[in-house]
Amino acid sequence: MPKTRAFPLLESINSPDDVRSLDTDQLKGLVDELRAFLIQTVGQTGGHLSSGLGTVELTVALHYVFNTPQDKLVWDVGHQSYPHKILTGRREQMHSLRQQGGIAGFPKRSESPYDTFGVGHSSTSISAALGMAIAAQQQTDDENETGKKVVAIIGDGAMTAGMAFEALNHAGSLDANLLVILNDNDMSISPNVGGLSNYLARILSGKLYLAAREGSKKVLSQIPNMWELAQRVEEHAKGMVIPGTLFEELGFNYIGPIDGHDMDSLIKTLGNLSTLKGPQFLHIVTKKGKGFEPAEEDPCAYHGVGSYDPDTGEALPASHKKASLTYTQVFGDWLCDQAAQDKKLMGITPAMREGSGMVAFSEQFPNQYLDVGIAEQHAVTLAAGMACDGLKPVVAIYSTFLQRAYDQLIHDVAIQNLPVMFAIDRAGLVGADGPTHAGSFDLSYLRCIPNMVVMAPADETECRQMLNTGYQHNGPSAVRYPRGFGPGTQPAQDFETLPLGKAEVRRRGTHVAILAFGSRVTPAITAGEILNATVVNMRFVKPLDEDLILEIAEQHQLIVTVEENAVTGGAGSGINECLAAHGVTIAIHNLGLPDYFVEHGEHSALLAQCGLDAIGIENTINTLLAQPDTQARIAK
Repeated sequence: MPKTRAFPLLESINSPDDVRSLDTDQLKGLVDELRAFLIQTVGQTGGHLSSGLGTVELTVALHYVFNTPQDKLVWDVGHQSYPHKILTGRREQMHSLRQQGGIAGFPKRSESPYDTFGVGHSSTSISAALGMAIAAQQQTDDENETGKKVVAIIGDGAMTAGMAFEALNHAGSLDANLLVILNDNDMSISPNVGGLSNYLARILSGKLYLAAREGSKKVLSQIPNMWELAQRVEEHAKGMVIPGTLFEELGFNYIGPIDGHDMDSLIKTLGNLSTLKGPQFLHIVTKKGKGFEPAEEDPCAYHGVGSYDPDTGEALPASHKKASLTYTQVFGDWLCDQAAQDKKLMGITPAMREGSGMVAFSEQFPNQYLDVGIAEQHAVTLAAGMACDGLKPVVAIYSTFLQRAYDQLIHDVAIQNLPVMFAIDRAGLVGADGPTHAGSFDLSYLRCIPNMVVMAPADETECRQMLNTGYQHNGPSAVRYPRGFGPGTQPAQDFETLPLGKAEVRRRGTHVAILAFGSRVTPAITAGEILNATVVNMRFVKPLDEDLILEIAEQHQLIVTVEENAVTGGAGSGINECLAAHGVTIAIHNLGLPDYFVEHGEHSALLAQCGLDAIGIENTINTLLAQPDTQARIAK
């Protein structure tokens, strides 16, 4: 891996044991090198940058104070974990970050013993860490009263999710030894950060204060009126300098906020907290993008990046850029056009404004735009409530994140047959982000729900048409589309809709029919040209075009279905069910994502690995045609 500068101290760190051998002055040097190394390596590979830059000091301090991996660090929103990966024996592998066969962009248990919990979705750390703390408590022997320490590091918006507060509510009622660190990089409480706040944090986490606090409890509890007065005085005194009353009420000992870039305060405070029993809560404030001027000025733009120049932050030219639109852009343009026509449209996102293509909409139609934070369940039921009273909600959400609101999708939207449209981005494989972000299951989990209309566009034009169709439908609907560019069609700016449940024959052939869904229509046509096969753009996963399916079955000897979704329960399974229900017997083969989690890598390479590119479709069909049973059917 080429290096633009030397990192002598960092290169001596092969595990956290090496970090713990340094003195405090060396730790500060390590912080500087670690941040520079992170900027350099992510510039080569692309990845999540801003969040990790903000957690460099915290990561070093955690591994210095705690005896990892015996003590457990549970990272929330794995974007923060790059510095952790570098310090835990994966420095030399950072050049392979998010590439096929390389290290993952998120914590992964199979990758390192220091990755204690796999993460991709947010707001899971406190629940998982509490489970580990309970396990440590159950397995602690009499000679080791304190047992293993467990730390949950949550931030980057993850505290907006209800799951985090469910876990806090439970943890506060137990005596498990759990430390929750809130990495607050919103900077909204920056006036509270500074020397006084850091001093108070050290005092309030220290043994002298805690001993006095516990001693006074014992004495004053014997005098009821004095005990009540003391409680009130303590609560109000802490409330004047600490915005932690909520966490105290949940049962945590709240400390902070402190400067998350002040190594001395971090180490002292973490050291104090490591000796305490019961649930502890440390609030730190960091600057997202810290130490890299372009990321500090625009941390959102540098949240997830491609390759860039480490000196300037300028993006390097991508060899695969296309002149066509991304499906996300098609959705964003449609949303603005439709909102201009209909004031009842409400666009809802669970904290994915940029990723879902809603920036322009949020700026042009602020009164019709709602970002609910990382709260997918709330987003769906909020939309249901709007639909009950005459609004037309559009929920823009990634396929993998809609999984978190499945109960709300069924109970609050589908059972009531409410007109809520779901614009489902990142359907299918997502390349470098890997299995935690892949939209592998939405066709399976959507098509089994009564009242749902489920569509998958073959190109950009069809994507806009389906958005129009779903928006006009008087019931729940979903349009699912992949990450990245379409085949290259230019959508018209009108509001044309499609006939519900009608597929389209793209080419006529003999013997073999390829029934393709969404992103797999274009490669299916390529394979169909070579094989002289009939190719159908199915368009609708639900309702299926049963008349056309039966016609195709009557005219061909082999049907192959193709989708970028799990084979199990997917769109192809729907065609199998249709044929079986009508008593039709025909050779049929379902092509889709395999029954294992496809790891991260280049999207096109992963599709080829799964046999879902044009060559893979062609090879599968040729293999099927070579089978004696198929040849016998064709011979008839």
